[in-house]
Amino acid sequence: MKLKVLLTSILIVSIQMLLAQEVKTEPVADSVQVMLKQKAAEKAQLEAQMKEEKKALKEREKEQEKAEQVEKDQKKLEKEQKKLEKEQRQLEKEQSRIKDAEKKVAKLKDKHAKAVKDLDKMQVKFAKNKAKGKLSPVDVEKGNLAITKQQLKIKELEEDLDKAEKKLSKLR
Repeated sequence: MKLKVLLTSILIVSIQMLLAQEVKTEPVADSVQVMLKQKAAEKAQLEAQMKEEKKALKEREKEQEKAEQVEKDQKKLEKEQKKLEKEQRQLEKEQSRIKDAEKKVAKLKDKHAKAVKDLDKMQVKFAKNKAKGKLSPVDVEKGNLAITKQQLKIKELEEDLDKAEKKLSKLR
């Protein structure tokens, strides 16, 4: 009985082996190759996508650098514009000061000329009245005092005029 069981089991195993389907290794190999090709294609696609992203990133960085440079240039231009405006205002102030100084000099010259003219008139009038003998000693002293005051006024105007002319020459 043992022998029967043993022989039967060997027979069953051998029949099973004969009837068993053959496993095709080529399709598996083909599918592996297809999978490898797909993976390679995916890898190539990912690499291409990464390259495109790197290019896009570089382009964005370049654009950002350009924008920053434009902004820097704009700020520089604004700074220069402000500097020019400041210089323009300073120049206008200087011109205004020069103009005012010229007006002051002209005004002082007119005052000086008028004071000299008044002094001449006073001296002529005083000399006429003194020559006629109409003046008392007090009137003579008053006349001399008025002439001296006028001369003092002229000297002060001359000093003011000199100061104004010096100031004008410094401004120019």
